Amino acid sequence: MATLRDIRRRINSVKSTQQITKAMKMVAAAKLRKAQDRLMNARPYVDRLDELLSHVTSKVDRNLHPLLEEREPRKICYVIVTADRGLCGSFNANVIRRAKSELDAQEPENKVISIAIGKKGFAHFSRRDYEILKNYEGIFEGADIKDAAEIAKIVEDLYRKKELDRVFLVYNEFKSVAVQNVMTQQLLPIPAKEPEIEKYRPADYFYEPSIGEILNEVCPRYLVVHIWRILLESFAAEQAARMVAMESATDNAEEMIYDLTLYYNKVRQAAITREIADIVGGAEALRG
Repeated sequence: MATLRDIRRRINSVKSTQQITKAMKMVAAAKLRKAQDRLMNARPYVDRLDELLSHVTSKVDRNLHPLLEEREPRKICYVIVTADRGLCGSFNANVIRRAKSELDAQEPENKVISIAIGKKGFAHFSRRDYEILKNYEGIFEGADIKDAAEIAKIVEDLYRKKELDRVFLVYNEFKSVAVQNVMTQQLLPIPAKEPEIEKYRPADYFYEPSIGEILNEVCPRYLVVHIWRILLESFAAEQAARMVAMESATDNAEEMIYDLTLYYNKVRQAAITREIADIVGGAEALRG
């Protein structure tokens, strides 16, 4: 049976851990609020750019621009977005599981490479001999659109040179504090989308400058803003997952403290009872 000192030490240890998890929850909540603000500001711009591009590309041959051109998928790249840190529930494991499933499902003759964003994904796949073209760490919290532009430039150049035929993004999409969905999204070739009929009714449009010039400007920007949005989505989802995980850990610590305190009181009561019994027994022996 554990001694009273052992139980007190255990209670103090759990209380210290609870203070840490409570502080981490508060930090994650503060970061989440900032991340949500940035994400909410970015989403309308991305949505409008998608609408513009879907409207323009619905009227043209997809071979008009290299980033729209469809090719047989023989050289494929996955941009895998995880976190730099753990203690966020199944956030990293879910992305890694999805990415591994996608990578392993490719035909053996296909060339498959990855770009790892986040320490956790890089650590997992680099230990298992997956080919990683480049990895990025420490870019989430102070993420700048320049970071997204750098990643976009790499995949754009490789796609233009026909060194890649498909580029996919694997990441956690932020839905709410309680819900983060793992997504696989095609980045290149830029997927065809039908424009919303109620917004763009059938009509002939004159484009100024030409459609080719518009595509030259909009297509590279599409890559940048989508990668930028996904960095923001992933960071917000990470903070939400960490906040929930730390809240659960704090609650579990509270239950452990309660149970240990009950156990401590029982052991203490048993010790007192034994001492009383010894005293009574000794007194009886003296009288006898």
